[in-house]
Amino acid sequence: MTTRPTPGEVLPDIALETPDGGTVRPSDFKGRKLVLFFYPKDDTPGCTTENLDFSRLAPEFDKAGTALLGVSKDPPKKHAKFAEKHALVAPLASDALENGLSDALGIWTEKQNYGRTYMGMVRTTLLIDAEGKIAQVWDKVKVKGHAEAVLVAAQAL
Repeated sequence: MTTRPTPGEVLPDIALETPDGGTVRPSDFKGRKLVLFFYPKDDTPGCTTENLDFSRLAPEFDKAGTALLGVSKDPPKKHAKFAEKHALVAPLASDALENGLSDALGIWTEKQNYGRTYMGMVRTTLLIDAEGKIAQVWDKVKVKGHAEAVLVAAQAL
């Protein structure tokens, strides 16, 4: 699945590294809904706001039977510092390995900015149902109000 994810597809079960040195896989959440939010980089303005918004709403996601997991290519130690600095409660995972989950989903892709071409993460959020299938996709996310919109969708699923 190197094209963009679409509803109805089963999420690839690729391991991600957690800040504590462990791993987490999408299958670890089987039987529970999951919001996977992919963001470009720790400690940048938009990414910080997005993580703070999901952390602020974490109790509501929990009431909706929905786990949260923020994912970027940043290394686990950087995630740990980022989470500590901003008191984030939404868990983070690193997808730094080549051919990782973001690669398989086609959201780690070539980007352009100011005439420069580089590889980068397309800010994307996936709502995964309790069976591990993609229920909804938010592509090229705009941060303002996004976590709230995802919560509404999770509550309705």
